Amino acid sequence: MTRVRFAPSPTGPLHIGGVRTALFNYLFAKKNGGKMILRIEDTDQTRFVQGAEEYIMESLNWLGIKFDEGIREGGEYGPYRQSERKDIYAKYAKQLLKSGWAYMAFDTPEELDKLRADAEQNKEIFVYNQKTRKNLRNSLSLSSDEVENLLANNTPYVLRFKMPENTVVELKDIIRGDVKFNTNELDDKVLMKTDGLPTYHLANIVDDHLMEITHVIRGEEWLPSLPLHYLLYEAFGWEKPQFAHLPLILKPTGKGKLSKRDGDKMGFPVFPIEWNAGDEVFRGYREDGYFTEAVVNMLALLGWNPGTEQEIFSMNELIQAFSLDRVGKSGSRFDPEKTKWFNHHYLNEKSGEDLADRFKQVLEEKGINTDGNLIIRICDMLKERVNFVPELWNESYFFFEAPAEYDEKFMKKAVKDDTKDLMSELIVRLQGVDGFTSEKTEAVVKEWIQSMEIGFGKVMSPFRLALVGAGKGPHVFDIIEIIGKEETILRLEKFLSKIS
Repeated sequence: MTRVRFAPSPTGPLHIGGVRTALFNYLFAKKNGGKMILRIEDTDQTRFVQGAEEYIMESLNWLGIKFDEGIREGGEYGPYRQSERKDIYAKYAKQLLKSGWAYMAFDTPEELDKLRADAEQNKEIFVYNQKTRKNLRNSLSLSSDEVENLLANNTPYVLRFKMPENTVVELKDIIRGDVKFNTNELDDKVLMKTDGLPTYHLANIVDDHLMEITHVIRGEEWLPSLPLHYLLYEAFGWEKPQFAHLPLILKPTGKGKLSKRDGDKMGFPVFPIEWNAGDEVFRGYREDGYFTEAVVNMLALLGWNPGTEQEIFSMNELIQAFSLDRVGKSGSRFDPEKTKWFNHHYLNEKSGEDLADRFKQVLEEKGINTDGNLIIRICDMLKERVNFVPELWNESYFFFEAPAEYDEKFMKKAVKDDTKDLMSELIVRLQGVDGFTSEKTEAVVKEWIQSMEIGFGKVMSPFRLALVGAGKGPHVFDIIEIIGKEETILRLEKFLSKIS
């Protein structure tokens, strides 16, 4: 069975690039009738951030990315939090040490810092590898007695991978194709830290094997670690999963990886939901008014091409269409305007009832409590004009409150010498209408304008200005049906006093 995992570290909010990785894993698993596992990689306790684990799970749940196994879901391959698997890693670390694929390194951080500084002075870079390890304090260069003495004195040490010399590692990546590495260009990575916790490299290989992961789908930033991970599978004698390294999500300019700073600068979120860091709050797609479907749709098309002109996909349609062979190698430019376009589409797909609850919250924040059916009608009437539900306020405020002022530019255009007389007559005509519906008032006003043989704009422009305060809004007669005869007359009278 296909088994994939999403394995974030709880070191802060989940970047939209990580969300896309989770989404692609989810789509691949569901397309192939497989399982999706959430594993929390919290072995780096120095970078652990309180609340990040819950944030990750809430974000993915909001996006509709469901897990078959994980901290909340349980499963027979747990624990699913790496900090609870310490004894498991210790067992496999000893196995590597015994088989000669790893060694103990007793070098202190100060000693290594000095080596780096000395190398930098000579315009070189210090690397702990096949060349340098012979002259450093480790179980390869020291005698067995020296090693035993260091261990007896509880001297701290790390476990390092013994990278083979002059070996070409050849492997296949589903997205990148054939990949080759020469081990002479690689260093001896730390596998186990002095605190007894593993680094990402050891923990993720052990976990992926024990959890029977068949496909490792992750970001291309892990590509340089691929030869080490491949060799760790060799060292243990385990069957390797298939690897797929996803392309980067690029800045809107197309140059460089998308960052939080880009979002701050250009006014869009890079996190799925809001993250409160205490002294700073980072925007989220959910709180900015984006619909789940829009964010999922946008992310799916960042790096993956369906091979057709189709752009709008439901989650089920994405599952049916998705395949890793249609994921590109090159980075995908993030387009904030395209994301808004997706949101506009999904907003328009929703009924007035679907939108009313959200818009009602906007109105309540402004101290406005009104009839639910009215809110539904307004949402249906105006949804095509906006990208986000909160924007409905700017398109509908005049339904709830009379204009306090009038747009000066439109006033100069709409008000003529005869406007006062026309508005006075309009009031009389509207007062005589029984059953104040859009159809009835429109018929009465149209007949009156035609009888005077004047242009409609001479009446309708100042009429709109009196109702809205600006030259915008939906059909005038729909507005007056909703606000009612009494309010319509009041606004016209107020406008008359203004132009007098």
